[in-house]
Amino acid sequence: MAKFTYTGEDHEGKKVINTVEADDRFAVYSIARDQGHTVSSIGAPGKLKLGSAWNMERINFLMSRVKEDELVMVTRNLGSMLIAGLTVTRALSVIERQSSNPRLTGVVKRVIERINQGDPFNETLKEFPETFDNLYVSMVRAGEESGNLAESLKTLAIQMERASNLKKKVKGAMIYPAIVVTVMFVIGILMMIYVMPQITGVFKGMNKELPATTSILIGVSDFLVNYTVFALGGIFGLIGGFIYFLRTKWGKIASSWLIVRLPVIGNLAKETNAARTARTLSSLLNSGVDVIRSINITEEVLQNVFYKEVLADAAARVEKGTSLSETFIERKDLYPILVGEMILVGEETGQIAGMLGELAIFYETEVERKTKDLSTIVEPILMVVIGATVGFFALALIAPIYSISDGLK
Repeated sequence: MAKFTYTGEDHEGKKVINTVEADDRFAVYSIARDQGHTVSSIGAPGKLKLGSAWNMERINFLMSRVKEDELVMVTRNLGSMLIAGLTVTRALSVIERQSSNPRLTGVVKRVIERINQGDPFNETLKEFPETFDNLYVSMVRAGEESGNLAESLKTLAIQMERASNLKKKVKGAMIYPAIVVTVMFVIGILMMIYVMPQITGVFKGMNKELPATTSILIGVSDFLVNYTVFALGGIFGLIGGFIYFLRTKWGKIASSWLIVRLPVIGNLAKETNAARTARTLSSLLNSGVDVIRSINITEEVLQNVFYKEVLADAAARVEKGTSLSETFIERKDLYPILVGEMILVGEETGQIAGMLGELAIFYETEVERKTKDLSTIVEPILMVVIGATVGFFALALIAPIYSISDGLK
C-alpha cells in the first residue's frame, strides 16, 4: 500500500487534510467517503522535497497576477454557485480546482482557510488588497450583512465587467496613435545614425554655408553617431524620468489638470470619469452600502486628482446635510451638467441608485461611440505630423542642393 494525502471538506464544510494508506487513488475516495469527507485533491507525499515544492509554489505565486477578466469570471461564477445553493467554501473550492492561475489559486486557498477558521468572507479579502480592492470588499461586506451575498456578487461582476470594457475601449483608441508616433521616433533615430551621415558628408565637403535646418540636422546626426550609447541612454532616461514624474504627487496633479483640458480628449476623459463615478456609486448603493461610504469608495476608484477632490468634498458636505447633487452641479468644469441634474432628480424621487445606473449606461454608450469616432479624428492629425516631419527632412536636404546650384550659376 502507498500513502496518499487528500484535501477536502467534512460534513460541516470545514477543510480537512488527511493522510491515508490505500492501494490506489480510487481507494482514497472510498476511505474519505466512509469518514464523511468530500475530496477536492489527492497527492502522494514524498515524491518531492517539501521545501522545493513550497519554493516553486511561492515563486509561481509571486510571478503571476490576477487579471481583471479572471476576477470578473470568478465573481460571476461565485454568485451563480451561491444562488444554486452551494456554501461559500464549497464554491471557492470549485474555483480553486478550476483555476490555472497560481496566484488566484493561492489566494482562494488562503481565503478558504480563513473562512474555515471563522473569519467573515469580507475580512479575508482584505488580506489581498492587490487582488480585491476596497470596492470589492465593501460590496461583499454589504452582501453578507444584508444576507444577499449572491446578488451583491452578481452586481459587482456587472460593475467590474463594464468598468473593464470602458477602460479597454479608451486604451484601444490610444494604441494606434501611440504605435505610429513610436515607429516614427525609432525610424527617425535610425535615419540620423545610419542614413544621414552618408548624405550630409557630401555637403560638408563642399565648404559652402548651409541652411539652418540642414545644420541642425547635421549636428543632431553627428551627436547621435559619436555618442550613440550616451544619446540612447539619455533618451531612455528622459522617458523613465517622465514616467516616474507622472507617478509623483505633482506629476499626477499636472497630468490630471492637462488631460481634461486637451481638445477632444478632454471631453472623452470627462465622460469616462462621469460613467465610472455613476456606475460605482450605483452599484454600491444598490448593494446597501451607505451614501458616505459609497462616495469614499468611489473616490478611491477614480484616478484623476481633481475628481478625487470633488468626491471628497461631496462626502464632507453630505455628512453635514447638503444634498449630493449640489456638489456635482457646482463642478460643471469636470462633470457634465446632466450628471448633477440626474442626481437631483434621483434625490427628489428617492431613486438615486436607479438614476445613477441610467446615467452610467448613457455615458458608457457615449464613450464607446466617441472612441470609435476618435480614429477618424486622429488619423488626419497624424498625417499632418508625418507630413511636417517628412517636409522638414526634405527641406533640410533639398535646400543645400539649390544653394549649391545657384553658386555654380
